[in-house]
Amino acid sequence: MSFRSLVIKHAAPLPKIENFGRFLFIGPHPDDIEVGAGATVSRLRSEGKEVSFLICTDGRYGLANAPAGTSPEELAGIRRGESIAAARILGVDDVRFLDLPDGGFYGQDELQCGIARVIGEVQPEIVFAPDPFVSSECHADHLNVGEAARRMACFAPFPEIMEKYGAQAAPVKALAYYMTARPTRFVGTRGHTDKQLAAIMAHKSQFPEGSEELEPVKTYLNLRAVSFGIRSFKGRAEGFRVLGQTHMHCLPESGR
Repeated sequence: MSFRSLVIKHAAPLPKIENFGRFLFIGPHPDDIEVGAGATVSRLRSEGKEVSFLICTDGRYGLANAPAGTSPEELAGIRRGESIAAARILGVDDVRFLDLPDGGFYGQDELQCGIARVIGEVQPEIVFAPDPFVSSECHADHLNVGEAARRMACFAPFPEIMEKYGAQAAPVKALAYYMTARPTRFVGTRGHTDKQLAAIMAHKSQFPEGSEELEPVKTYLNLRAVSFGIRSFKGRAEGFRVLGQTHMHCLPESGR
């Protein structure tokens, strides 16, 4: 075992996701949470955990599979409804929206303040967001949301700082990145993949029945679940890169 691993394991052990009671999943677009962590959400809700969703952008430019003639404004409304329906399939009733325009057409300060406000309202113990450090990630919204979420997760426990963002402090103890290439914690999801797929299919404007995109997504999610399940001895699993408050700002070894 490397020195880095020993430091993390003994001086600052990584938080275990299942030990928390209140969760906030932040998605750049409608459908990102379902693709990145839908099976985990389903499991958490089946165990009675409190789960909230925050969708940051309205997805108005995801028009490729939308009905012909749909305007960006019309699609934004459709995708909001699909997000609520998909969340309910996973057992989540608390779905919040920042309604920022898709494609990065917003300020990072506006995004950070919106995320901070919802963190203050939800009072989560752990925040989930896409990993902004994946070298292949090119979508501005994924990068922006991941960056804003990590900043707000770090600042959340500090009332004076959160006040500057127009938000309440919150007892955030950990940050978990989904869509990550470097998972450090795994959640067993046996029996929950079907609900994840059903939630993804609820986003009909993006994954219409019979579309070419749907089968590769199903194949990928199944292979990912099996691969993470083998790595974690859990049968089927989703993987996350988890950081506790100590790892977020004073343990550089956790970033390698």
